[in-house]
Amino acid sequence: MERIINCEATTVRKIIAWTLAGILTALFIVSAINKFIHPEVLENMELGQWRITIAIGEIISALLFLFPKTNIPGTVLLSAFMGGAIIVHMMGDTGILMPSNVLILVWICCILRNPELIKLK
Repeated sequence: MERIINCEATTVRKIIAWTLAGILTALFIVSAINKFIHPEVLENMELGQWRITIAIGEIISALLFLFPKTNIPGTVLLSAFMGGAIIVHMMGDTGILMPSNVLILVWICCILRNPELIKLK
């Protein structure tokens, strides 16, 4: 009986993790596309000359995050990306709540997909 419950919990965890990973990946890819479509946003933050580099890095990081074999390096890259976003938002006097929450969701998703990362044995 316990084995069945563990199997069901694992299945639910995997479904939640994949759903969250898909949503986050879509969010980052849409964000990157917006950097191509609306260059004025990054120009207002004095990052206009870096917009293509930032957008390509965002797409690569998001795709690495999505695939199981590369999700840990993808998590590290997205964490660095979101850390930079938080700093840019702080310097521009805009809210840091959204990038901070996205960063937390990236780590929650990573832990759901890789539960062995938090085992302290």
